[in-house]
Amino acid sequence: MFAVRKIEVNTIKWHLKILLKSGDMRLKISLLKEPKHQELVSCVGWTTAEELYSCSDDHQIVKWNLLTSETSQIVKLPDDIYPIDLHWFPKSLGVKKQTQAESFVLTSSDGKFHLISKLGRVEKSVEAHCGAVLAGRWNYEGTALVTVGEDGQIKIWSKTGMLRSTLAQQGTPVYSVAWGPDSEKVLYTAGKQLIIKPLQPNAKVLQWKAHDGIILKVDWNSVNDLILSAGEDCKYKVWDSYGRPLYSSQPHEHPITSVAWAPDGELFAVGSFHTLRLCDKTGWSYALEKPNTGSVFNIAWSIDGTQIAGACGNRHVVFAHVVEQRWEWKNFQVTLTKRRTMQVRNVLNDAVDLLEFRDRVIKASLNYAHLVVSTSLQCYVFSTKNWNTPLIFDLKEGTVSLILQAERHFLLVDGGGIYLYSYEGRFISSPKFPGMRTDILNAQTVSLSNDTIAIKDKADEKIIFLFEASTGKPLGDGKLLSHKNEILEIALDQKGLTNDRKIAFIDKNRDLYITSVKRFGKEEQIVKLGTMVHTLAWNDTCNILCGLQDTRFTVWYYPNTVYVDRDILPKTLHERDASEFSKNPHIVSFVRNQVTIRRADGSLIHISISPYPAILHEYVSSSKWEDAVRLCRFVKEQTMWACLAAMAVANRDMTTAEIAYAAIGEIDKVQYINSIKDLPSKESKMAHILMFSGNIQEAEMVLLQAGLVYQAIQININLYNWERALELAVKYKTHVDTVLAYRQKFLETFGKQETNKRYLQYAEGLLIDWEKIKAKIEMEITKERERSSSSQPSKNFGLKH
Repeated sequence: MFAVRKIEVNTIKWHLKILLKSGDMRLKISLLKEPKHQELVSCVGWTTAEELYSCSDDHQIVKWNLLTSETSQIVKLPDDIYPIDLHWFPKSLGVKKQTQAESFVLTSSDGKFHLISKLGRVEKSVEAHCGAVLAGRWNYEGTALVTVGEDGQIKIWSKTGMLRSTLAQQGTPVYSVAWGPDSEKVLYTAGKQLIIKPLQPNAKVLQWKAHDGIILKVDWNSVNDLILSAGEDCKYKVWDSYGRPLYSSQPHEHPITSVAWAPDGELFAVGSFHTLRLCDKTGWSYALEKPNTGSVFNIAWSIDGTQIAGACGNRHVVFAHVVEQRWEWKNFQVTLTKRRTMQVRNVLNDAVDLLEFRDRVIKASLNYAHLVVSTSLQCYVFSTKNWNTPLIFDLKEGTVSLILQAERHFLLVDGGGIYLYSYEGRFISSPKFPGMRTDILNAQTVSLSNDTIAIKDKADEKIIFLFEASTGKPLGDGKLLSHKNEILEIALDQKGLTNDRKIAFIDKNRDLYITSVKRFGKEEQIVKLGTMVHTLAWNDTCNILCGLQDTRFTVWYYPNTVYVDRDILPKTLHERDASEFSKNPHIVSFVRNQVTIRRADGSLIHISISPYPAILHEYVSSSKWEDAVRLCRFVKEQTMWACLAAMAVANRDMTTAEIAYAAIGEIDKVQYINSIKDLPSKESKMAHILMFSGNIQEAEMVLLQAGLVYQAIQININLYNWERALELAVKYKTHVDTVLAYRQKFLETFGKQETNKRYLQYAEGLLIDWEKIKAKIEMEITKERERSSSSQPSKNFGLKH
């Protein structure tokens, strides 16, 4: 009892400390004393994570090297060229590390765009618009360029600068443009309106009023598919790709002049007069900085997403690093204090460790007693038991965009592929599939467990690819998991045997489904668990699932119940009101019996759920049925008994199932279980247990494989599957008269005449002799008893796995 109290006190102490020390992420600003440009800076763009180009109204293009802190003039443009927008040609997907972009497009006030090499040579200048070309953007593949101008035209150009089409024309200037994630659509501004126009002619155009003032900037992220807009109404807003509003900021003092997504879609930056803001993808603000910049006209994120650069109205280029990022797991809190330094705090004893890295930290993940950190060149793996000796290995490719952890291994995603490593640093596998785009994968579209990797396809969003973790090969017979609707989020359960591995997913209707990942031949059932589910998470120690459903927080203590006995699923749930979490909350983690939820305003809420279901899972996985029953009697909760009933049936332990069903008042099921006891053979028992769970075909198969043809026919008669009963009798040339007799009796009860052609055909000229039929049935039962008498019945009269 004392030990339990001590743990509770420590847990409370830990949460108090974490709440006191919250205040995630900020921007560390760097601004030179003297500007390098003579006039306002209009645009900036990164070539690598350490090199930036800036363009100014002084006609100069300046290169900034952040490693050496040197700047150099690349070229001085002709005096009639005033740069407005710059965009580097995209690097091809799957490139080697630190490959530099080689050329960029520069739009200018003279109605032209210029294709300029890295060395500053103007390769081509193209007359594009009447009046200034206000923005130019390459698509993700680098196969097309879109430009917009003061003349209200949106034009698509080839890679070499040849005009392909004028996509649209309107009466007002178009200030900003962005490609959709698939490069099939273009988003552009039209005064206070936003318009999404597909490249395909005659396709539906989406248009909506987005701001109360002219919209100055837009951005569309390829990973999260969300849209940013900024306007003269001094607000910035977040939209989904259907134009539905997800977030609107409070009005600022000045117009919002720039917005930009971080490459991984987790953060975005906002620029205004003397203002830089760092925000979460859901809109709330991490940090507000007030550097002396004038208006920030353009923001660019470095390729690794660790820093931003801003083009400033007062001739400066402002740099800002994202620091103070925080990761938490159990009693450990890790903070990125500087670019190359992390601080680890054990909140139970206040022990602090400092971790120094050779290169800047790009991504990190803390889970399952390990901290995995990727820098620009290496990967570090720390154990929470020893912070002094990390395991270090070199990275195969460039910037890591995602780290996922499971108990036994972790996954790295970068521009070149997906790589699975053990915590000892051993490379395990690298799954691949046709058309794989790793640049758009995130934690909602990739999931990892001890034996399985699941990836949601971008080309066809109704499909999930399943891979064996140990080999990287497709799972089972290689069949894809296919759903009827587009899938938004996927999550694999973390515990149990490979054969029982389940995947939960939310589709675009916000319905939650569960299915098995092992897919051999037969089509696995995809079963609906809930509706209006916005976010979900599996527990790290047992297969308990939690989710936020409309206005409720729901915990599925044993989701497998849907496969065993759907009737009692509602009794296995824990529900509570979720209105306190406000709009659009998100589940951050589900560790032990603690669920962490982030509200729309960025604050974290910790919810404790009952620890007893996890203990029950543990007992059942160890086949400690008596302990499980004892625990349920101690807790005295219907939820626990319902979970135990389903677990017992799933594991074919019908003695425990009988006790559990009796405890929740399911008397008809107790009687059915009792009737199974009296069955003569283990095959019959097995078949009836399968029938209990609704697996009729499997039950029939078990009986037929054991040669119990009559029993297979009888279960179909009992279920009124008349067609199948007759089909089996005819096929095996036995008990045709029995089936006809039962059919006749059934029709007589309801006063009906036979209309089924097959039954009429076989009944012709046949006289029903009930005495004879009963004798045949008795003989079948005796035969079955004799067959099974040699083998002793098991104590549980059920067959365990």
